[in-house]
Amino acid sequence: MSTDQMSIGEMLAATVPMAKTLNLKFGETTPERAVVVLPDQSEYHNHVGGPHAGAMFTLGESASGAIVLAAFGAHLSRAVPLAVRADIAYKKLAMGEVTATATLGRPVADVVAELDAGQRPEFPVGIAITRADGAVTGEMTVVWTLRPNDPK
Repeated sequence: MSTDQMSIGEMLAATVPMAKTLNLKFGETTPERAVVVLPDQSEYHNHVGGPHAGAMFTLGESASGAIVLAAFGAHLSRAVPLAVRADIAYKKLAMGEVTATATLGRPVADVVAELDAGQRPEFPVGIAITRADGAVTGEMTVVWTLRPNDPK
């Protein structure tokens, strides 16, 4: 399968070793929303039997990366998406399978307009991490930028 034919989830699993290591499952991936699941795997549990905080962080960051690729994939020839900073809050005990749902915090057109104007836009991606019963176990924000490629 060529890169052109790969889904965003397949591309992330192929290019981001941690996503593949954790066996992340990429579901819906659109410019408006990305959903990624961390299966319940004992080798990634913490001391209380739920997913380790590092695995949950990787889950959320991966969901944010998926929505960034969905929203700005058409601009990868002229800019590189980079995470600038991230913040995570662990709200409730996570047990079993957990799901991260990412949403873009700014309109795509506004970000692209800044890129078109020669700027390096920044934009937040909000992520909710939930357990199977729907309880929010974590909330995360990753701020991304599109770094324009150097014209050479």
